[in-house]
Amino acid sequence: MSTKYKVYNPEGIYFVTLTVVEWADVFTRRDYCELFSDSLSYCQLEKGLTVYAWCIMTNHAHLICSAPKLSVVLRDLKKYTSRFLIDAIKANPRESRKNWLLWMFKSAAAKSVSHGEYQFWQPAGHQVELNSNELMEQRLEYLHQNPVKAGFVEEPEQWYYSSARDYAGKKGRLEVVLIE
Repeated sequence: MSTKYKVYNPEGIYFVTLTVVEWADVFTRRDYCELFSDSLSYCQLEKGLTVYAWCIMTNHAHLICSAPKLSVVLRDLKKYTSRFLIDAIKANPRESRKNWLLWMFKSAAAKSVSHGEYQFWQPAGHQVELNSNELMEQRLEYLHQNPVKAGFVEEPEQWYYSSARDYAGKKGRLEVVLIE
């Protein structure tokens, strides 16, 4: 088992990437982004998650965050969102990709003994401790520039599902603790 991206420092601040299996573009629908955002809010209120920065892209999400038991919080977040996002896809009458997405999630789960019928997230999360100001600034810039580099917006704060709005002095979707 790889130890490359493990949470070793319980007091550390981490850059986390959660990726949808096969890089499927699920977060192109507002309903799914809202479900993921609501789940992050729940983890903030109930599980001690502190979010310093975040961004949801079409097929992955980035967080700069900390929590007393970050590995457990991330595990629970992935488990919960996986189940409810798949349910939302199944129930969405406007989801034109429903059969393809469910087939992909089912195929991914068939390759793993630890998943049920469907697997939404790639198993290994990417967690990197941000143990220097330079690394913190680099990852913060990368996270907020993601939608700009993808060509979705011209300025980072234009992306609704990102903390770039907070860093630009506007009210964002989630509560964040700004990195000074």
